[in-house]
Amino acid sequence: MSPLFRRRRQNSTESAASSPESASAAAPDAASVEFRTPRWVVVVPVKPSSRAKSRLDVDGVGRADLARAIALDTLTAATACDLVAQVVVVTDDAALAREAAMIPALRFVPEGDARGLDAAVAAGVTAIDPGGRMPRAALLGDIPALRPADLADALRSASSVDRGVVPDAEGTGSTLVTAAAGIDWTSSFGDGSFARHIALGCTALSIPDASTLRRDVDTAAQLEAAAALGLGPRTSALLAARTSLTG
Repeated sequence: MSPLFRRRRQNSTESAASSPESASAAAPDAASVEFRTPRWVVVVPVKPSSRAKSRLDVDGVGRADLARAIALDTLTAATACDLVAQVVVVTDDAALAREAAMIPALRFVPEGDARGLDAAVAAGVTAIDPGGRMPRAALLGDIPALRPADLADALRSASSVDRGVVPDAEGTGSTLVTAAAGIDWTSSFGDGSFARHIALGCTALSIPDASTLRRDVDTAAQLEAAAALGLGPRTSALLAARTSLTG
């Protein structure tokens, strides 16, 4: 068993396991279920901030600064998720790597020649788990309101299917795509990606409409909707600084 998977405790003796008391003690509880739940490799592709979020125009805030803050908040939430063993960031943004130095459990993989989100995700998957021994997920890097518990709920749901997908708030894009251990990786991000992921064999995961995982941000209107859910600290601080300067 991979060390990145949690292990269940075994009964100390065969005779103890056969006793009525031990049979009762062996009944599943919250702790034992947690031990059985696999932990995931999560790959997050992040464009260099200088060419990211071309449609995100917020008065008083530099687009590159805002894109980087959003990515950092997303990464912080992902690493704080109990079901995540490793977060792999695929990017060539050196400033992002410097500012993310204090976020635990991150591994950086260079994007190299920019060939789109799917190529970046595939590079991250190959770098960390080329044999597909662990369950893997691709998470968009623009979910500034993401809460670790919402990501955990999705990964827990994904553990019962070979491939899974979470739609964005509009229902047409995808914010998370998953593959179980032993299942070849594939993804097809971009406009209208939800339908393509379903065609690739992904199961639509039952995630509530209000889940922060569904609220990615490409426009000012989407950022406002994310703010209603509660933005991460870096994005909040950047927008608060803008307000104080213009207020």
